Amino acid sequence: MNETNLPPSSEPSSSGPGAPSSSAPPQEPLERAVTKIFMGPNGIRAGWRLTIFVIIVVALFAGVTLLALALNHGKMPQPHPGELTPRFAIGNEVVPFLIVLFAAFIMSKMEGRRIADYGLPLRRAFCGQFWQGLVIGFASISVLLVALHLFGVFQFGTIGLHGAMLWEYAFLWAFVFLFVGFFEEFFFRGYPLFTLTTGMTFWPAAVFLSALFGLVHHSNPGESWVGSLDAGAVGLLFCLMVRRTGDLWMAIGFHAAWDWGETYFYGVPDSGLVARGHLFNPRSSGPAWLTGGSVGPEGSWLCLALLVILWIIFALWLRETKYPNPAAIPNPRRVRPSPETLSLNL
Repeated sequence: MNETNLPPSSEPSSSGPGAPSSSAPPQEPLERAVTKIFMGPNGIRAGWRLTIFVIIVVALFAGVTLLALALNHGKMPQPHPGELTPRFAIGNEVVPFLIVLFAAFIMSKMEGRRIADYGLPLRRAFCGQFWQGLVIGFASISVLLVALHLFGVFQFGTIGLHGAMLWEYAFLWAFVFLFVGFFEEFFFRGYPLFTLTTGMTFWPAAVFLSALFGLVHHSNPGESWVGSLDAGAVGLLFCLMVRRTGDLWMAIGFHAAWDWGETYFYGVPDSGLVARGHLFNPRSSGPAWLTGGSVGPEGSWLCLALLVILWIIFALWLRETKYPNPAAIPNPRRVRPSPETLSLNL
């Protein structure tokens, strides 16, 4: 079979001038060169698909921003300096996730693939591995803070919320950080990870996107280079989870629980921001390389050590490679021969 899957003619060829051609006319050199630039064995090349995805996301963000400006008389809502509130965070996480999900939906229709191929299968929504991720994520941030306490640089402090306020903020922040997990995981390790994997294989794509994840976190107020390095390292850990579980659900659970424990439950800074409505009122003192300074525990070198240990644990615990789905890699739009066509070539 040739690349276009057209069967060879069963009639004898004729050299006469009026004889029908049994194959498509050959491409001109320039046409071949242009085709090679834009098309690969898996359809439109990965770089172009990712570019289209980013353009769609940027266009949707621009449209939502213009709408928000129109509804708020030309002003965008701004958080209190150095403080994170649930109301502001909900809008900043839910809407971006919906935008990225819609952009991926558009790409899935263009490519003939499914959202599940990009790491978010609905049939596995909130599955057992999601809950495992929740437990491990909360346990991990707890272990980090206990270690800092044992080093004598962190104190958990007193409980600052009581009664109805305790439960109200607990649920509000749980909702916020669930969508933080959805947005950041699907934006960095959903469509982009799958698409780059089809172009450069999995681990080069994972390293590139994890480095980008850390670099983007450096733009957060109060972030440091150590904090950005730790963000990149946790991004690589999430890539390993995707590789070994087959989808994003464990990574989403871990991400949400880590951030909820850090921001609401223990009340420590997250990239320099302290949440309004946190359970504990902690105190820290000591060298910034150990405590994380104003960044919070994510800026500590001890956090990086914990992430290395977690990477080893997950690599030994989850040994089977399940991502990406091999059936999703080839171009679904490619015309495949029918059984009748195949029988002509036997």
